[in-house]
Amino acid sequence: MPRMTPANCVKRKAPPMIPRYSRPDMVAIWSPETKFRIWFEIEAHACDAMADLGVIPRENAEAVWKARDVEFDVARIDEIEAVTKHDVIAFLTHLAEHVGAEEARFVHQGMTSSDVLDTCFNVQLTRAADILIKDLEDLLEALKRRALEHKDTVRIGRSHGIHAEPTTMGLTFARFYAEMDRNLSRMRDARAEIATGAISGAVGTFANIDPRVEEHVCDKLGLVPEPISTQVIPRDRHAAFFATLGVVASSIENIAVEIRHMQRTEVLEGAEFFSMGQKGSSAMPHKKNPVLTENLTGLARMVRSAVIPAMENVALWHERDISHSSVERMIGPDATITLDFALARLTSVVDKMLIFPENMLENMNKFPGLVMSQRVLLALTQAGVSREDAYTYVQRNALKVWEHRTDFKAELLADPDVTAALSPAEIEEKFDLGYHTKHVDTIFARVFGD
Repeated sequence: MPRMTPANCVKRKAPPMIPRYSRPDMVAIWSPETKFRIWFEIEAHACDAMADLGVIPRENAEAVWKARDVEFDVARIDEIEAVTKHDVIAFLTHLAEHVGAEEARFVHQGMTSSDVLDTCFNVQLTRAADILIKDLEDLLEALKRRALEHKDTVRIGRSHGIHAEPTTMGLTFARFYAEMDRNLSRMRDARAEIATGAISGAVGTFANIDPRVEEHVCDKLGLVPEPISTQVIPRDRHAAFFATLGVVASSIENIAVEIRHMQRTEVLEGAEFFSMGQKGSSAMPHKKNPVLTENLTGLARMVRSAVIPAMENVALWHERDISHSSVERMIGPDATITLDFALARLTSVVDKMLIFPENMLENMNKFPGLVMSQRVLLALTQAGVSREDAYTYVQRNALKVWEHRTDFKAELLADPDVTAALSPAEIEEKFDLGYHTKHVDTIFARVFGD
């Protein structure tokens, strides 16, 4: 197989992402065409600022804008780069082919490659963040709708996978809403932190370019000037950005795993929508597998895989090296494209998810009354029984239910130690299901507001 070089890769028009897990708007941000368009805008706005400062002739700055509507030839730039071995120089050479060598002679005046590369990368990340923020807003809308729909749909809560006490399906959705709402705040913060640009020249001293050029370019691109750059924008910003993507991905997996558990045959309290004509297994026609949420678990792993490399990019030699560059060329597109797809997929899953309230009640009653054990324990202690004895009384009756599927309330009523402390009416009262849902409205008000 021949070695891959720019010369024999000229047909590549998009980042190396799998189309199966990609959406067009996010992919477009990372296309070579978009990248070169941003590079052009950086250079053209810098020329405008330098002309305003009297550093270069106004006509030269205006000439650069002749390429405003040019569709840059990616194959031609790759062809030049095959010779120059430098992507920014290849682009500048191609730009001069459109603008004219004489007219373009002041382009990139006093700038260094990282001024273009880093500022462009941050523009792409902010645009990606805008899409991800919209994705999160859409997901939150779906979670809120399902939470309100099932606010009072009672299901058993589980700890360690074992029946614990009653909760509601609405609280489950509300919990995921609150988590994703925090992620929305994190994503907005990450966008703000990454939205900086640097046009500070070699080693970041502005020796050959006025800081006002940086201010002008950043203003035009919707960025703020990096307070102090070396020859690169500090990578702690990027580490924080990709760490945020990793947290969002983990929250996606958190929801996906819950749905996968709910869809298990012996649980079946909720399930992914199964469309007409869909097939669950090539071998077993009866199968309805949670393939979408299983897929989300895998995609979350891929997004998180970008976090450690981003952290390791923080430590660069002196004022710059390019050890971060190859990493970012991969994790920038891969992590944002994957997360965008995953958020959209999860929104669709939540929006169309099937809920089975009857199965929830049936599951809760597999061991009749057992989930009320804590209420009985507390009632015994309030009636004067020591906690140690109360726990013993309740547990020995609970174990009978575990082992023989008897009725917990009946066992308690037949236990003289229990009935010595609690009347039958008091025991009966401890099996009121509404006791466990009396503060649902309070929780909803905290999550969604009044």
